[in-house]
Amino acid sequence: MPLVTPIRSRGARRAAVAVSAVALAAGPAWLAAGPSAPGTKSEIAAVSDDGDTASPVLEAVENLDRSAAWAVVDQLPLAFETYHPQGLARVGDKLYLSSVEVIEPPVRYPEPIDGYDRSPGRGVGHLFELDLTGRLLRHITLGEGTMYHPGGIDFDGRDLWVPVAEYRPDSQSLVYKIDPRTLTARKAFHVDDHVGGVVRDTDSGLVHGVSWGSRTFYTWTARGVLRDGVANESHYVDYQDCAAVGTGSAVCTGLVEYRNPDGARFDLGGIAVVDLDEGTVGHEVPVTPVSPNQHVVTRNPVHLEVDGDVLRMWAAPDDGEEPGGTTLIVLETAAS
Repeated sequence: MPLVTPIRSRGARRAAVAVSAVALAAGPAWLAAGPSAPGTKSEIAAVSDDGDTASPVLEAVENLDRSAAWAVVDQLPLAFETYHPQGLARVGDKLYLSSVEVIEPPVRYPEPIDGYDRSPGRGVGHLFELDLTGRLLRHITLGEGTMYHPGGIDFDGRDLWVPVAEYRPDSQSLVYKIDPRTLTARKAFHVDDHVGGVVRDTDSGLVHGVSWGSRTFYTWTARGVLRDGVANESHYVDYQDCAAVGTGSAVCTGLVEYRNPDGARFDLGGIAVVDLDEGTVGHEVPVTPVSPNQHVVTRNPVHLEVDGDVLRMWAAPDDGEEPGGTTLIVLETAAS
């Protein structure tokens, strides 16, 4: 049974925050800016490495309200086996998509066994490199033993950070650092819990992660020393993918699945601004557009960026085995 990490109260000194939606990070000199995404020809704003400077993404998200109109400007069918997409990051003119291939689904136990509510199942973790049209360029597999489920990913300006967990709560995970130039994966550290997404704060050097359902936020050093853990007191949506956006903040996207009285599924999507220092959620707005398979677009991988006066979202909510497979959906709304 995995170790249970003590979770502190909201009033303690520092919050650990998890992250799972993604915004474009500023990178080293070797990174080419690459062409603009669909919609405009202006230069795409990058997340600032300066912790005292808010990024255009943060400002744009804080200007959103429930009346924001998201327009679909492009739909890019992915012509390869995508399995169950999880996280999305952009590095220059490349996109990186994490995904889980489930070979044997976990099965719930009638009663918990050794503290687990289900079997681990079997599978393979994947990381795909794409161009901005959705064409597959390169691919690697990730994971070890029963840890095969990648989560939300982040780019810190040098490395991609990718968690790979068991596909069950209260389990274990590996956190990888991956060089996007070579796709060489290195194990950064092990965690005695399911980690559903990570982000690295370039200002502090700390790594933040989220547990199953984003109910617990963690903070570690880059070598995996646990610094903090705090219960997430927001119950609006469960975060699926996040990114640091300057001034000690992150922007996170996700969803909660409900059932109507007739049993039909209803997905509530949302975007939230999270204070990394305090572990509190600030501005929150709903997201309602759905995919061809009727999943809210913030279901899983999301990347946010500002291009001129436009806030752009890249999203891949549909699974590979669903009708039509996975489509990379590009949506835009006003940035101010």
